[in-house]
Amino acid sequence: MKHRTLALPLTVLTLTALTGCGGMSLGGSQERETVTVWLMQNSTTKGFLKKFKQEFEAEHGDVELDIRIQEWTGIGDKVNKALESDEASAPDVIEVGNTQVAQYVDQGGVLDLSLESARDLGMEDWVQGLAEPGSVDGAQFGIPWYAANRVVLYNKDLFAAAGIKKLPRDREEWLRQTERLNSGSRQGIYLAGQDWYTLAGFIWEEGGELAVDDDGVWSGALDSPEALAGMDFYARLQALGQGPKDADEQTPPQTDVFAKGQVAQIVTVPGAAKLIEEANPELAGKIGYFPVPGKQAGRPGRVFTGGSDLVIPERTDQEWAALNVVKALAGERWQKELATTMDYVPNKTTLASVVDGKPGVAAMAAGAVRGRATPNSPRWAAVEANNPIKRYMADVLAGADPGQAARKASRQITELLDVRGE
Repeated sequence: MKHRTLALPLTVLTLTALTGCGGMSLGGSQERETVTVWLMQNSTTKGFLKKFKQEFEAEHGDVELDIRIQEWTGIGDKVNKALESDEASAPDVIEVGNTQVAQYVDQGGVLDLSLESARDLGMEDWVQGLAEPGSVDGAQFGIPWYAANRVVLYNKDLFAAAGIKKLPRDREEWLRQTERLNSGSRQGIYLAGQDWYTLAGFIWEEGGELAVDDDGVWSGALDSPEALAGMDFYARLQALGQGPKDADEQTPPQTDVFAKGQVAQIVTVPGAAKLIEEANPELAGKIGYFPVPGKQAGRPGRVFTGGSDLVIPERTDQEWAALNVVKALAGERWQKELATTMDYVPNKTTLASVVDGKPGVAAMAAGAVRGRATPNSPRWAAVEANNPIKRYMADVLAGADPGQAARKASRQITELLDVRGE
């Protein structure tokens, strides 16, 4: 772990920016030293970046900002190489997926930002699903930037036709209403059998885990009583519609199914409403949102939180300047701007009210309070690539013994997470 002393702040900063096909120049002098920042494609807008550049430079004197926009495809290998690079063009601040932090820390070369997190960045208020995966072995490497999570999208007309005037306050009420909605040609909910991110939330709500860490040794945990209870709830809910048992939510795209007008609910991110309305303009204004219900009345259920963290490579020679950029992007001023610009959940629960005027994002922010991320193993990507969780779900929904299927899947997860197998 790198130890360092932060003495005098740098007065010169450049954030280099270009898109994947040549770049978006944000202007500025070429005489200043360069701090290179990588942000991911579609994380924000050109307008946001331009505004951030202007205000940041005005506040920091001799500062110039340019941003290099990266594509998600192949980003893992690219970041790994960047963390080892000594080239002047290598990034000094990098946006990474929140569930990717552990694998980069495991490789080495990511700066420990625990001190800054506690002293300057208000970590006590961070959204859990961003903060947890940014922490490895008790040290904070990833600084939460923005979050997104699933909510329930519902067809207001179908709810009204079923006589449902109040949204469900807990899971059992959600089941009862969904059964009521599941009538004739109408589906109470369209839930694909292998939507494992949604299952993860149900498992966490029961107190279970996908995998557990015993002093650095990870093992699958789908066979615990709590995890099995989560799968049981999933199966009960999934049966109240015609979702395929052996496919995920993209096969076919659940937004296309909902757009036909005969599905009362789907579990997805609020932005999916735009796709639905494009496919069926008659549904414009008829889509509502509520957080995934939990076991306790009035408290949202656990959900998977996606999003991004910001990290700083250890080898940067622009450490103070890089920290200033991270502090600004993760700070209240730009968090509010980013959330309202992109319909994201801000990185702090105390900032959730900024999206109150947007029903979909407000529902997402309410759910994010209890959001979580996937197990913080550096090898979790291998589980998602092979995905025994999907096979387990399909087997149970097809009639397999849940306990036996869970034990089999747990063994496979354990094997995939075993670093000794490398």
